[in-house]
Amino acid sequence: MGAVLVTGFQPFGGEAMNPAWEAVRALPGAIGGAEVVKAEVPVAFGRGFAEVEHAMRECSPDLVLCIGQAGGRAKLTPEYVGINCMDARVPDNDGNQPLAQRIEEDGPDAYFSTLPVRAMAKAMNDAGIPAEVSFTAGTYVCNDMLYRLMHAIATDHPGVRGGFMHVPYATQQATRLPSATPSMSLETMTAGIALAVGAALATERDVSVSAGTTH
Repeated sequence: MGAVLVTGFQPFGGEAMNPAWEAVRALPGAIGGAEVVKAEVPVAFGRGFAEVEHAMRECSPDLVLCIGQAGGRAKLTPEYVGINCMDARVPDNDGNQPLAQRIEEDGPDAYFSTLPVRAMAKAMNDAGIPAEVSFTAGTYVCNDMLYRLMHAIATDHPGVRGGFMHVPYATQQATRLPSATPSMSLETMTAGIALAVGAALATERDVSVSAGTTH
């Protein structure tokens, strides 16, 4: 089997660390017989994915999974869809703050992940790691990354499968947050990401389990 590219974002929003990258860099060097290539990328519209695509051209992965932080979520959340919209509540690390702009002017309104997100969530839950499929990646750099990744796969990287997954606050971050704020240890995040990658490698067609929401 070939390579899997797993990426994590640099710190942003005044944080000293980003659990996305800290969890990714602790992954083993191989999962399911595939080499795991890791890359830390900037929290920047467009530029973040440019570095991901550079890594893709270098390692020619069969699968790409990008990881970002969604502070406030309690579970690991594989993302189902990325939308063609940038609407930033705060500036990115380059100081850019696009409002109600399309990512690709002539691109489709949305791309669906080509990873088996239900199987990934099931694998994590079966191992006792809280996970669920998410149907919105927001409108910040994480969604930008997912949309650009899927657009690049559709136009320039045939045969590659790709997607995105969010992680919660790390336990270290939660010490300064309100007591009810959910968090997760980096070790649990890393274990969950490894399980998600393994499930994605082993599953060509997603499992048929309920993952939807009512609102």
